[in-house]
Amino acid sequence: MFSMFKRINAMEHVVGWYSTGPKLRENDLDIHGLFNDYVPNPVFVIIDVQPEELGIPTKAYCAVEEVKENATQKSQKVFVHVPSEIAAHEVEEIGTCGALAQDVKDTTISTLATKVTGKLTALKGLDARLQEIRSYLDLVIEGKLPLNHEILYHLQDVFNLLPNLNVEVLIKAFAVKTNDMMLVIYLSSLIRSTIALHSLINNKVC
Repeated sequence: MFSMFKRINAMEHVVGWYSTGPKLRENDLDIHGLFNDYVPNPVFVIIDVQPEELGIPTKAYCAVEEVKENATQKSQKVFVHVPSEIAAHEVEEIGTCGALAQDVKDTTISTLATKVTGKLTALKGLDARLQEIRSYLDLVIEGKLPLNHEILYHLQDVFNLLPNLNVEVLIKAFAVKTNDMMLVIYLSSLIRSTIALHSLINNKVC
């Protein structure tokens, strides 16, 4: 089958295999080992066909040799997560964007509503990631997962990048920005009400 694929799709390259999971299983490592005969360092992708979380419904993994701290134990293959993204060729992007613009575009939805929806989606995605981090740390504290120093280094970098919200200048800047935004919303509501009343009076007069 692999040789037939190479004949028909000569321009394409096999980089691994995929499963609908939705989680890792014990037999995945055995299947992954078979692909080593055809692809060096194959990639295993889990595609969640019924995603419950926001974001890309795929997770990529590759197998690495894990050396045990105890010398009496044999090393074994384990899956490690690989960062991934979904992309397309320029021609495919143009065709997809054109089709979505015709089918999905709704003229009744304003730009403001679209921006608010986008920010709400981003916040939900951030909340899901924070919950995942919390679950991982709880499992490490309980001793159910081994301590991964690389993950802890990344978390430390995240905490170091957080702004200091106790600075007086920053607090004042947030307050001024919030007041300005609320003032615009208040004026917009007054203008909309005034225009609605004006239109009502014109309809009554006519």
